[in-house]
Amino acid sequence: MMKRLLTLFLVVILVLSAVACSSSKKTAGKADESEWEIVVVPKDATNPWFVRMDEGVKEYQKATGLNVYQKGTPEIDATLQSQLIADLIASGVDAICVVPVDPSSLEPVLKQAREAGIVVVAHEGASLQNVDYDIEAFSNDKYGAFIMDNLAAAMGEEGLYTTMVGHVTNASHNEWADGGVKHQLEAYPNMKLLEEEPRVESEDNGDVAYQTAKELLKKYPDLKGIMGTSSFDSPGVARAIDELGLTGKVFTAGTGLPAANAEILKSGAVNALTLWDPALAGKAMCSLAVKILRGEEITDNLDLGVEGYNKMTFKQDSKTVMEGQGWIVINKDNVDSFGF
Repeated sequence: MMKRLLTLFLVVILVLSAVACSSSKKTAGKADESEWEIVVVPKDATNPWFVRMDEGVKEYQKATGLNVYQKGTPEIDATLQSQLIADLIASGVDAICVVPVDPSSLEPVLKQAREAGIVVVAHEGASLQNVDYDIEAFSNDKYGAFIMDNLAAAMGEEGLYTTMVGHVTNASHNEWADGGVKHQLEAYPNMKLLEEEPRVESEDNGDVAYQTAKELLKKYPDLKGIMGTSSFDSPGVARAIDELGLTGKVFTAGTGLPAANAEILKSGAVNALTLWDPALAGKAMCSLAVKILRGEEITDNLDLGVEGYNKMTFKQDSKTVMEGQGWIVINKDNVDSFGF
């Protein structure tokens, strides 16, 4: 028993020492911008969405000369992301910009980061408490309504639909879905949410979205629409619609990258997708982290020097969540014009 207590005591001492070293490095680092270390932590390193974000981070680094880089896990996993952030805390970085897999599971480690004096900026993490700020490309509620407008137009503003999110723990996806449902109730009275399964998960995986959509469409023959949120949702759903011979009878709308979805847009399987450029979101997070490290005042109408993020305003009743105007619509006519 005594041996176990001694081991636990030594572990605690080591952790406290790591935090103390981190704090010490940050205090010195803030005096000289060339010594700052700013790390962007995406949901994972392989998803095309975050590969695009990495391009923006690299462009920001090249333009500013600051030590800014992206570091992700090999797969989307909340535990792996939390461990990566713990490692960054121990190494004494100056700022962590994170796109959370599961916001609630990150709260403890982000609390440690802030206690160590590390600046924490999030994106798609509006529910997070242990951050300096969370930035969103737009109002999540309005973006959800925008996706619903696209779905309603495809459905002829009538019929049965459901919503799909990457994970039920994903804050932004669920806020978009909630915003879409709210807008449907106000604007499209002839549409109805599927009561038995009003929200399903794709696990941020195209194959899962496809399988889930197939099961839904077989189980509920009257289902006419699926509102997606993850960038994998609508492409996976469109695949299921096509395979079941339901093109023109069942519809989907959601978020997606242009190049990855050019074929389904041009074929008419999906009328339109919505998105924001993750490269610009990456730049915006870095820009905000730099402003905080410089001690600049963060106020309404904040200009981060990034398109769509040059008039940031605080979300109503929030002192940490800031919203921009960064959404984009892609369709068969403009899908080849984006370059990603």
